[in-house]
Amino acid sequence: MLIHVVKPGDSLWKISNYYYVSIEKVIAVNELQNINQLVIGQALVIPTEDFLYTVKSGESLWRIAQTYGITVQEIIKANPNVNPNSIYPGMKLYIPAHRHTISPGETLWEIAQDYGVSLEALLQANEISNPAMVSPGTTIVIPRTQKPSIYVNGYVYDFSNQNISTIEKEARHLTYLSPFAYRIREDGSLETIEDDAIIRLAYSVNAVPMMSITNFTSTDLGQNLAHIVLSSVYIQQNLFTNIINIMKTKGYRGINIDFEGVLPADRELYNQLLQRLVTRMHREGFFVSTALAPKVSAEQQGTLYTAHDYAAHGKIADFVILMTYEWGYRLGPPQPISPLNEIIRVLDYAVSVIPREKIYFGFQLYARDWLLPHVPGQEAETFSMQEAVSRAIKYNAAIKYDSLSQTPYYNYTDSQGRQHEVWFEDARSAQAKFDTVKSYNLGGISYWALGFPFPQNWALLRDNFNIRKLI
Repeated sequence: MLIHVVKPGDSLWKISNYYYVSIEKVIAVNELQNINQLVIGQALVIPTEDFLYTVKSGESLWRIAQTYGITVQEIIKANPNVNPNSIYPGMKLYIPAHRHTISPGETLWEIAQDYGVSLEALLQANEISNPAMVSPGTTIVIPRTQKPSIYVNGYVYDFSNQNISTIEKEARHLTYLSPFAYRIREDGSLETIEDDAIIRLAYSVNAVPMMSITNFTSTDLGQNLAHIVLSSVYIQQNLFTNIINIMKTKGYRGINIDFEGVLPADRELYNQLLQRLVTRMHREGFFVSTALAPKVSAEQQGTLYTAHDYAAHGKIADFVILMTYEWGYRLGPPQPISPLNEIIRVLDYAVSVIPREKIYFGFQLYARDWLLPHVPGQEAETFSMQEAVSRAIKYNAAIKYDSLSQTPYYNYTDSQGRQHEVWFEDARSAQAKFDTVKSYNLGGISYWALGFPFPQNWALLRDNFNIRKLI
């Protein structure tokens, strides 16, 4: 797929004609709510097998052409301003999809076999519902097969019927679905949650239900609660038994531990709990993952960071989820929620002490709107990416893009004359994050949190990766 950033004078008709795709396909993949109005700076996903490729060190046009099953001449034709004898690392090349003209007697199944793609992928790429109706002479697109495979997790904390209906389509793209969360008690018991419908949804879309436990709430950081549990092996064994009973009763396959604000002095106690938990859970046939605050060094201090021992978690747990979001905190000043420049600092440290295949990149699915001037402690409004774009259109606010953090944002004045600043994610920032996942060879992606519509993300996720399924 390609990404088009709306310029002055653009219309859906003009954009779709330029890329040789139908207006209906552009509307569908972006789930556009206002098809008669676009805003300058808005990023649209263009549903095509053509794509932009970043040249790597030591590559030649011949090697790139061989990789994607096209000719050097086709690449040169698609990039008329590029000197074919002078390509360099970091250069962007437009790679046209390979196209095949059907000969008399050929079947789509035979074509799929010849190109090493599935028949389903071939039909989907060409929007063919009835293979028998495709006639000789028709030119079809051959979908790309060079995509890494990753695991994908999605947390969900809203268990309402309305939200379950909203996330049903999103959940199809997941390896794991994680209802958030069971809260521990001082005696090792757990506060219950109404997760039955979410677990049923997980199995209906072949996603593994992953139990999640935590020590905090929106109003209580839970440091003392965590300390009580971490200080007692007896309480821990009671906790493990309660976890196992719930998992067996409800059909969970594994667990995610999200202990936050753990006292710095409890760092080793937390590591010891994890080792005991993993030993017990593996014996029962369950996996264990943990959620980690975004650290940039082992020495980083603070209640969010000190007790999160990256090296220990990487060794003990089956995989870890990096909570690489919330720089733009709801009670803090306006700024990018998930700035890529900061995330890269976290990844540089993480991959030095944790196996890359165990690392899941944390990806936020929500936007925020801050009232200006910002007053410390004043809460920003949180909503979906779709609402962020709708609001920009409503107030005719040109969307800008911060190149350092790789994040879109805009400012507007509301009907009461108040100034606002909005930071969100779009197709450009999502693609930048997916490129980062690929460049670091990470094992997966974890979304916080399902229920905020962001259709471009899911379209690009499918385009960039094969999603591993375990059931």
